[in-house]
Amino acid sequence: MNWEKLKPSHFFKEPAPHVYAKTLFDQSQYDRLYENQNNLTHQVWQDFDKKYKIGFEFHEDISNMNLQKDLICCWFFKDRNDKSGGEYVVLSGKKIAYFPNAFFVTKSKDIKILTDQKHQYIRRPFIQLDLKESVWEDILKRFNKSS
Repeated sequence: MNWEKLKPSHFFKEPAPHVYAKTLFDQSQYDRLYENQNNLTHQVWQDFDKKYKIGFEFHEDISNMNLQKDLICCWFFKDRNDKSGGEYVVLSGKKIAYFPNAFFVTKSKDIKILTDQKHQYIRRPFIQLDLKESVWEDILKRFNKSS
């Protein structure tokens, strides 16, 4: 992944250690993947898979987030027609903005997914990546933080 693009401003220690960044992938690369989110066998996804060699799953809605994984690593693919505020993810009481092309990574399992009755028919797609514990440890070391 493009973890080298992480800046200290992307790491948050409170309320639980997490990374939130919107600059890991340039917009054109994100757009190509976004346009083919319903066809993960498309060449752009094949290239992504070959380049980064990281397992991932596409989910139609963030309510399907798998909290059983050792690390929670989500790449938000918010629909362009979704004009809602998008604060659907809550980490230990802190709302995490659901913006397009944003990455959210944490080891914490204290995550709640909110529903929005006004926008209940809007998709909230995302990619959940299989991030290795060693990558998380490297991120923590880089910012001299402890988990």
